[in-house]
Amino acid sequence: MVIVFVLGYLAIALEHPLKVDKAASALILGTVTWALYTFSGVDPHVVEEGLLHHLSEISIILFFLMGAMTIVETVDSYHGFAIITDRIKTTNKVKLLWIISILTFFFSAVLDNLTTTIVMVSLLRKLIDDRETRLFYLGIVVVSANAGGAWSPIGDVTTTMLWIGNQLSTGTIIKQLFLPSLVTMLVPLIFLSFRMKGNIVRPKLEDRDTGVITPGIQKLVFFMGVGGLLFVPVFKTVTHLPPFMGMMLSLGILWLTTELLVEKKKKVQETHSLLNVNKILDKIDTASVLFFLGILLGVAALQEAGFLDIVAEYLRETLGNIYTINIAIGLFSAMIDNVPLVAGAMGMYEITTPDMLQAASPENAEWLKYFVHDGRFWQFLAFCAGTGGSVLIIGSAAGVAAMGLERIDFIWYLKNISLLALMGYLAGAAFYVFLM
Repeated sequence: MVIVFVLGYLAIALEHPLKVDKAASALILGTVTWALYTFSGVDPHVVEEGLLHHLSEISIILFFLMGAMTIVETVDSYHGFAIITDRIKTTNKVKLLWIISILTFFFSAVLDNLTTTIVMVSLLRKLIDDRETRLFYLGIVVVSANAGGAWSPIGDVTTTMLWIGNQLSTGTIIKQLFLPSLVTMLVPLIFLSFRMKGNIVRPKLEDRDTGVITPGIQKLVFFMGVGGLLFVPVFKTVTHLPPFMGMMLSLGILWLTTELLVEKKKKVQETHSLLNVNKILDKIDTASVLFFLGILLGVAALQEAGFLDIVAEYLRETLGNIYTINIAIGLFSAMIDNVPLVAGAMGMYEITTPDMLQAASPENAEWLKYFVHDGRFWQFLAFCAGTGGSVLIIGSAAGVAAMGLERIDFIWYLKNISLLALMGYLAGAAFYVFLM
């Protein structure tokens, strides 16, 4: 299973030299690892039960992704993002990099890193014509989105897991992780500010006057789309239902609204057809969704077989220090996936209660104090798991989404962004360890 996962991972990384779409490699990786697991002597019913359990969790992510992509494409079809792009006048590369990064950092905390990346992909397509330059900006967007998601209870899946699991409270997450996350974003930006020069070239956008999209409709669809994305965490908090349910509700309302608006305002059937959400759905990158499915199935198989628990146990025995353990988990999350690694850590280390501290020996109590509610282990775990995935493009949901939507090559990201992301990650980690 490990060999298949590694070979599949290499095929994904070498997508362009091999001329094999990464979605195909990911699907083979995901299905073959589960097939091999069935030959390990485990009861087939247990394997099927585990697969269905993981599939339910994966489906939540996939439906969330599809809903967010459809909302973003709908807003884009109605030229809604022009409301933002028209206000960004600068063509200076450094100034634009700072504007995009800061927007991403704070959007990610409110929406989440995955949704924010999808939105920023659409924005950058309107701002930068040259694809190579746009990909570089998008790489920094991945770093900024993961940094922004780490200091919010709803900004990253792993932080949300620790928040829901009662390891961390909202106030502690924001207070303790905001500055380290900010440092993680600022270090690459400051470094690049001394190296980047020149101006970007904006693409020539199509004429917006379709006879149907009036300024009023444009603004309505934009604010409904963004409002729908912002509504998702509110819906989850109120109903305690999975986030994709709120996303589906937002999509349904936006879909209904655009149907009524276009039907009322349409002048020609062709325009109506192009603005219909049924047609907009054709723009969704299905290959990216299948890539997500394959890679998450592969990780789930390794988790089900116990390989990730072995890694977590090994880290505890060999490192023995909460800071080095968490830094290692962050770097491992860049290669595997932060969700099962955090789940494994949550399973290995229980929350220390006052009674446990009182009954422990002085030496053991010194270790256990890091695992109390709002303890430093949980704080640093949220930071490292949230930001460490930026080191490789496949290490976070934001990176995988960017990889799929803009066809970013794994090796290209490794050469151009990984070192910058690692600099920011280690700087933020050092800031937390020594100054928080």
